[in-house]
Amino acid sequence: MTSAQEAVATCYERVRAVARPEIWITLRDRDDALAAAHAVDAKARAGAVLPLAGTTVAVKDNIDVAGLPTTAGAPGVRHTPATSAETVRLLEEAGAVVVGKTNLDQFATGLVGTRTPYGTPASASDPTLVAGGSSSGSALAVALGLVDLALGTDTAGSGRVPAAFNHIVGVKPTLGMLPSTGVYPASPSYDTVSVFARTLTTAGRAMEVMASGPASRPWQRHARLSATRGRVGVVDGEVLALVDEDWAAAYLASVEAVAAAGFEPVEVGMAPLLDAAKLLYEGALLAERAYAFGDVLAELGPAADPTVAGIVLPARDFAAVDLVRDQQKLLSARSSAARTLAPLDALLLPTAPGHPSLADVGADPVGVNSRIGTFTNFVNLLDLSALAVPAAGSTSRSPAGVILVGRAHDDLVLADVAARAGLTDALPPDQFWGAPCRELVVLGAHRTGQPLNHQLTDAGARFLGTVRTAPAYRMARLDTTPPKPAIWKAATGGASITGELWALTPDGLLDFLGQLAAPMAITPVTLSDGREVLGFTCEPGALETAEDITAHGDWIAYLTSTT
Repeated sequence: MTSAQEAVATCYERVRAVARPEIWITLRDRDDALAAAHAVDAKARAGAVLPLAGTTVAVKDNIDVAGLPTTAGAPGVRHTPATSAETVRLLEEAGAVVVGKTNLDQFATGLVGTRTPYGTPASASDPTLVAGGSSSGSALAVALGLVDLALGTDTAGSGRVPAAFNHIVGVKPTLGMLPSTGVYPASPSYDTVSVFARTLTTAGRAMEVMASGPASRPWQRHARLSATRGRVGVVDGEVLALVDEDWAAAYLASVEAVAAAGFEPVEVGMAPLLDAAKLLYEGALLAERAYAFGDVLAELGPAADPTVAGIVLPARDFAAVDLVRDQQKLLSARSSAARTLAPLDALLLPTAPGHPSLADVGADPVGVNSRIGTFTNFVNLLDLSALAVPAAGSTSRSPAGVILVGRAHDDLVLADVAARAGLTDALPPDQFWGAPCRELVVLGAHRTGQPLNHQLTDAGARFLGTVRTAPAYRMARLDTTPPKPAIWKAATGGASITGELWALTPDGLLDFLGQLAAPMAITPVTLSDGREVLGFTCEPGALETAEDITAHGDWIAYLTSTT
């Protein structure tokens, strides 16, 4: 395992070699970062549990880091906080070392990455193309291998578009999943911290740590840990005609990958969602941005980015009735989105219609930015989760991206779909991103490939691995339909029985238990490592005529022996 000091030293060597100063607004002093890393290594040697030890992090400069200035991309906003944002504090407590604050579209208003006085970031693959915004610096720091992961924010797509333009993963979590304390607001009702990494596993490690903090919104009880419906929504030809040829081809290849993974592609009507996207910048919801930073923007005068000022300052003149009208439109759009997503595991979309050049943005800064947000602007407005991953066939030299969109708290479902389609790596079994869950050991007909396994997968359960019970159980074959084993704890003659460990959310477990048939019962079962988890046992009376098959030690092995 790389020590924190080695990781930090490598990071600064890479920063010097790459020589992209426009990525950073403030790069932490190297000696300060090494001192922080030394403290992490000392804690690790003392036995502290530090899941992010050896991890380097870049932080978008609208998120506070204690001792480093926060600018929100505007020099006049500069202040140096004494405490870090809650998300940063949690990462640091887990052993991560922050190395600097990254460039962004001013006040996190933009998807291009060019609305900044701190230098214009270009794509990691092509200096003529935009890096994407507003979290441009954070995405580039990851894509160029400077840091392991980076924090961005996402209101209109800022945690997804830069991921697509730079061939990395962008997690846009459900609103409220991560704490917002210490984050300079853009549109407070629709902002969230986001995560960039080169793999989903790395991004997930950060999500696992940050989601353990005090979120403003608990997980919904109906949340699932994996895909259950077997269908993924896709756009029709009319919508795909809005997309540049190379990005459309990458999207269609991604649809094929999803279908090859066993999901049925289902064309969905996108008009209500695309109409809702326009509300973010073309209606009274812009008053959120005017409320958040309009006065500061006005005080900056010529120091403000002219495009940002031109978008936000007029929003101070909206009347209350304008805002209520657009909020009612939004409620209707949310109902439409709920109906669209109800039968689906996810909605698969191009992240953007294409990858514009710096020249394109210079010629039409508002129009190009608006086009980029075609498939991203509606997501937070409609309270949806999203995951940005490289499209099938995307490379670091020629990037293209897709996003998977789901209901609130379908974050882990999206990760499951992406992994099964081969668009990203799979999350390890121990990552739940704060989702409440219970473990259940199954030993017979509910195991993978067995006739009742669908009861687990239908409940959104996640397979955690093969396990064995403590050597204190006996097993018998019940004469049921389908046949299943009965397991019971024995005073003598017990053995270790092979089974599978699954995780379910509380509601998923209730759904599963609702299908439990006599003579089966659920009680604590002791595993070989001493843990007690819920598992199947049996009513004693059913054992009187059952065949004892303990010697096999495994229901699957028993079935194999009988055939």
